[in-house]
Amino acid sequence: MSRSARILLFWAAALVFAVVYTLACAGLPHFGTTVHPYGSRAVAASLRQRTANVVSSINFDQRALDTLGEESILFASVLGTTALLRHARDERVSRPRAGRVLPSTRLLGLVMVPLTLLTGVYIVAHGQLSPGGGFQGGVILATGLHMAYVAADYLVLKRIRPLGVLDVADACGAGAFVALGFAGLIAGAAFLQNVLPLGTFGEISSGGLVPLLNAAVGIEVGSGIIVLLASFLDQAVEVRSETNSGSGERT
Repeated sequence: MSRSARILLFWAAALVFAVVYTLACAGLPHFGTTVHPYGSRAVAASLRQRTANVVSSINFDQRALDTLGEESILFASVLGTTALLRHARDERVSRPRAGRVLPSTRLLGLVMVPLTLLTGVYIVAHGQLSPGGGFQGGVILATGLHMAYVAADYLVLKRIRPLGVLDVADACGAGAFVALGFAGLIAGAAFLQNVLPLGTFGEISSGGLVPLLNAAVGIEVGSGIIVLLASFLDQAVEVRSETNSGSGERT
């Protein structure tokens, strides 16, 4: 296809998109109106499915297939990053030196690491009841682990960071989401349809499939982010090229 033909095709597609987008925006409710058709239906569906957190009901029940796509994007990003940042032939690994950290910083990290990890677990476990869920809780869990890097140094982080286990957990979390989706097919319903007992509204076991999907996402997101950051930190701290054979640095 010639350059002029590609440009013509682009502008034709852009014109169609602009017209359709304008028509779609014209059909939206006005700002400040009391009529919110999608919101009303989402809230009604959340109550019907006994999920107190409407956002989690949308993400893991009403539009669970979209969430599977989002989780798959993160999984593919982690996989691609670890493949691209693998050690090259002209690189070698050097041991970084331990650095000096203020006692107050160490004390704060000692206190905050367990609190942050506990908060992450709580956010994941109560995603169907209160704001948060697997994505938010997973990020908090990864952040809590890396507070050891801030409060101590990279060597301490490496000792408490089981990358082999986290690699497996990342894959298991992503696979568990898909496996839970097949529960609907086994029950004769649709893929990712909420077919489990819904429980009692407001209880931690409510929401049917929602808390299980929350847990799968929390494991995948937390493990994936730790593995992702490990690839970048290893490159920045430990890996040296043959042309730059300086000693390790404090991180």
